[in-house]
Amino acid sequence: MLSSLGTSFYLKEQLLLCQMQNFGDAPLSYAATVWDHYMTVKSNGGLNQMRTGIADMVAVARIMNATLVIPQLDKRSFWHDSSMNSTFSDIFDELHFIETLQEDVNIVKELPLELANVPRARKHFTSWSGANYYEEMRQLWKEYRVIHVAKSDSRLANNDLPLDIQSLGKKLVERLRARGGRYIALHLRYEKDMLSFTGCSYGLTDEESEELRMMRENTNHWKVKKINSTEQRLGGFCPLTPKEIGIFLRALCYPPSSLIYIAAGKIYGGNTRLLELTSRFPNIVFKETLRPMRELRAFTGHASQTAALDYILRSNRKTITPDRKGLVEVFDYAGNGQQIEGIFVVTSYTDHAQK
Repeated sequence: MLSSLGTSFYLKEQLLLCQMQNFGDAPLSYAATVWDHYMTVKSNGGLNQMRTGIADMVAVARIMNATLVIPQLDKRSFWHDSSMNSTFSDIFDELHFIETLQEDVNIVKELPLELANVPRARKHFTSWSGANYYEEMRQLWKEYRVIHVAKSDSRLANNDLPLDIQSLGKKLVERLRARGGRYIALHLRYEKDMLSFTGCSYGLTDEESEELRMMRENTNHWKVKKINSTEQRLGGFCPLTPKEIGIFLRALCYPPSSLIYIAAGKIYGGNTRLLELTSRFPNIVFKETLRPMRELRAFTGHASQTAALDYILRSNRKTITPDRKGLVEVFDYAGNGQQIEGIFVVTSYTDHAQK
């Protein structure tokens, strides 16, 4: 159980509230708060995404003068919760969470009985929103006593980065654009730890699959050891392979000359596996090829800081989130990915154009 979670929620909430005061011209005011409105939350994602998302919801509840009902956890992600019944208190120290935040946000375990069946406003709050947005959302209290938040991830604009990282990130974006104006930022999560953790071994050799299995077996804090790779892939829980990414982008009518920035760690299988992508899109760059060694040296050994650079480069692009489960069915339909590019190019391009 994560007994220190309440403290981390409290600290993050204070930081977020301080950050969000900068979005408006005047500090936020929460005087004489009456906690007669309630917010229920359905957390989504893996454990870390749920944890940070719930922290966002604490700050949102504070801004909206809402009583926060203990959030529901995501029971459909790839965390293999076989019971499908894990609750907040099964994972976190619920009492500590409530008591630590009691001076700032009213938190209850469940809705009062008299509100159990009242109409609720169901909201998908806009991602990366500032304080002004949530102040406007207070208008919902005129019609509702309860707001249900369907997703908890990335609800706040809490992405202020150190100035040196922002400065270098801006330089990298400018260098990319100087190469052709537009580029694709590809978050290729085809890394050894990701494949091992998720149990995804499609397209790998027997030796590689065994290496991933042993890594999972020897990593103590990874609780799930036996994973069916086929079920994972068919369920859409595996990252697309470099080959599948290449087929997908071609199906969206991106030309082979497209400039692609790879935001990722070391690709499992190295250049041999990356060749499955570069054979279709040879114009591929990494952050290491965009900056001289003198700029790289300051961030060497700091994975989180280099990840922040990737974030800046990705945030300057529009986002495409492929339906991995649906794409698996298409890839398997033909057996050979090259044969399917002409089959679903029209429909996939149409879907993309509408987003």
